[in-house]
Amino acid sequence: MPVHRRPSRARAASRPYPPTIFFLLVFFFLPFAATGQDANVIDAFSRQIAADVEADGIGGITAAVFKGDQVLWAQGFGWADPANRVPAGVRTIYRTGSISKSVTAILMADLVEEGTVALDDAVVDHLPEAAGFGDPPAGMEPITLRQLASHTAGLIREPELEGAAAGPIEDWGYKILASIPHTRFYTMPGTQYQYSNIGYGVLGYALQRAAGTSFMDLVEDRLFEPLGMRSSTFIVGPDLWRRVAVGFANGADGEVNADFPALEHEGRGYKVPNGGVYATVGDLATFGAAVMGMTEYELLEPATRRDVMTVQTPEDPDSGYGLGFSIRPVALEGGGEVRFVGHGGSVAGYNMYLVFEPESGYGVALGRNYNRGATSLGEAGNGLLQALLEADS
Repeated sequence: MPVHRRPSRARAASRPYPPTIFFLLVFFFLPFAATGQDANVIDAFSRQIAADVEADGIGGITAAVFKGDQVLWAQGFGWADPANRVPAGVRTIYRTGSISKSVTAILMADLVEEGTVALDDAVVDHLPEAAGFGDPPAGMEPITLRQLASHTAGLIREPELEGAAAGPIEDWGYKILASIPHTRFYTMPGTQYQYSNIGYGVLGYALQRAAGTSFMDLVEDRLFEPLGMRSSTFIVGPDLWRRVAVGFANGADGEVNADFPALEHEGRGYKVPNGGVYATVGDLATFGAAVMGMTEYELLEPATRRDVMTVQTPEDPDSGYGLGFSIRPVALEGGGEVRFVGHGGSVAGYNMYLVFEPESGYGVALGRNYNRGATSLGEAGNGLLQALLEADS
């Protein structure tokens, strides 16, 4: 597929959506189906998802299969809003949870290419308040943007500050600054993988400081708009709200609660760069295709994409976390090995999962408006992607 270099930043803001992306957007909202061996694999998958959703009896799931910038199949199962009999469909919007981290990492990579930041910049160079993390290990070098983006900064998962993850979205930056003194180190930076939500929150705020522009505006202007991700946002306006699925938080005890997921639409405190994005599975497919370099609008240079999809964690050079994505090798039946790149997300009442294989361009995106059910989105997405690759080989 021909690749068109992205325009300069001065022209990017007014650039019309490229034809391929516009086609993807229009095509995605029409009925469509895969063909050949893909169709057999997807048919078996869709029947299983339909049975799982019916057995769960709570909400709905939307699934999509894509190859490069083409969606091969998408379908909704169950209900986006059971009380009002609104079915889950390809236009249903879900909260992406931690897939927001992937978005933040790609924004960082974009700013690296522009020269606004460098991957190995010390965080304090852009956010001096980051010098205030608690209990730093003796002899520690300043943590870097790369370390925050790869979960190797050594920070604990959540700040030890009551109410850090609650409050209106407009105050998320204040919550970041308030959380820093209450965030301590779990390990020496650079020595191991240590997943950190607050680390990604700090990363997003540091990017905002470096660029001198609101983090949410940066994502909208540099990623969502040029890629045509028109159903993706941080703050849902009236035009999109009618398509947001009602979320249901359900636990192992079987209790189902819609009140807490509804409350979180007003904001989750500091959790914006690490958990604030809303999207459809179609927009996640577009995002995945862009990360692979398979959209007409070239979001990142090839070398930068390689950095993003290269393991940055020290435990295993082939399996771990890159810059905003988990990476692992997968052996195919009949021989051969491929690399799966992806991320999952879970917040109160919502799960999403995105996974793709960069050589073939195949990918799967899944969204659900309840937390627990017969389907594990991660296992289902990985299994479907593997089956598609084996059928295509």
